[in-house]
Amino acid sequence: MSRTISSTVHPIQRCMAASNPSAWWDGLIIEVDGSTATVTLLNGTTVQLRIVGPAVDIAVGEPVAYHPVAELLSASAIITTARAA
Repeated sequence: MSRTISSTVHPIQRCMAASNPSAWWDGLIIEVDGSTATVTLLNGTTVQLRIVGPAVDIAVGEPVAYHPVAELLSASAIITTARAA
């Protein structure tokens, strides 16, 4: 599946994610409130993220991947900036 990269993603974020592929964490969306999403990672940790940039059409129960080092969220075929809230 091809991913669209949001205009909010800085080139250094892409480099960090590419050079640290094992830092991606898989999870599920458990709550969405405007530009804030709560994700339960598969390791049991819950993280609240503030999504920066264009609205990502995500829904509760949707699988996502979060890269905490690069501050990226991959969801709904888009990669966008997401910072811990």
